[in-house]
Amino acid sequence: MNYKRLSEQVLELTNPQRSDTFVRQFREAVRQGELKAIYLPGERFTLPKEYTRRGKSGTYQKDTKEMLFEYTPEFEQWFDEKNRELAVSRKGGSIKATVETVEAGLVDFEALARETQEKMQASFEKGQQLGKSRTRKTGTRSRK
Repeated sequence: MNYKRLSEQVLELTNPQRSDTFVRQFREAVRQGELKAIYLPGERFTLPKEYTRRGKSGTYQKDTKEMLFEYTPEFEQWFDEKNRELAVSRKGGSIKATVETVEAGLVDFEALARETQEKMQASFEKGQQLGKSRTRKTGTRSRK
């Protein structure tokens, strides 16, 4: 059997600011019997998420209990799904294209490339139309 620490798995999240939500979902999956894990007594780790207090400057971090779990293909599939969900910012609603998100397969590079090409073509055509409309206006003027 392969075993892995929860702290190691948290470091693999695409969006570390959602690590607290991941740990909550992980514990819920263990409680429901979807995953098998145990607490490591007396061991804790610091979440990578940085919290801020309202009206105060600076950030702080929280600790949580360390767990050991079976690293199985089923877990890997569960993690990929959760990581994809958590990669989306709660406010934005869509995953931003970065080197990390493209390499992780969280965004469709081919679709983004087509979209970029279409935007560039539309911008080019708009510029051509604007240029043509300006030449017509100056060409129709009569000089006296």
